[in-house]
Amino acid sequence: MEENIDIVTKTGEPTRKTALKSEIHSKGYYHNTAHIWFYTEDGQILLAQRAASKAIYPLLWDVSVAGHVDAGETIEQAAVREIQEEIGLTISETDLHKIGVFPCFQSYENGIIDNEFHHTFLVKLQVSMENLIPQPGEVEALQLVTLNQFKSLLEQSETNGYFVVTNVGYYETVLKAITSFTL
Repeated sequence: MEENIDIVTKTGEPTRKTALKSEIHSKGYYHNTAHIWFYTEDGQILLAQRAASKAIYPLLWDVSVAGHVDAGETIEQAAVREIQEEIGLTISETDLHKIGVFPCFQSYENGIIDNEFHHTFLVKLQVSMENLIPQPGEVEALQLVTLNQFKSLLEQSETNGYFVVTNVGYYETVLKAITSFTL
């Protein structure tokens, strides 16, 4: 069943209007997403490989968990729900540490106009990787990388086909925030 999503203004303010996800993306309506980056106490970052069936950037590595905020849902509720759906982990809203809101406005050759505000959180991963269950159709694979590996992959992102190249500045901001949490 297709998600119904709240439409926000160009500056992220609520409009009290909603639309189906397909309409949001075909008409370029501004909307919110929740991005959750998991890190470990010993300085590793959980990356998710986008499913092969994804319409945008299939098989590239990206944020641990991400998803749209459903109509009537708070950003935090969406984050908790998406974590449960995409990696099978239950957390509470108090585990979320918000690091910012990052506008990401892009259009793609397949007709998707994606005008998103990434509400971005950090969460300490307190379970083993074996306890995580990737959601078919969303997550192809999961992996932990060290902060240095993440930085190196970012530095080579123009040529290595690993990350979404247009998101490098965002990834660098996240890396800086995770580094400050783990030191």
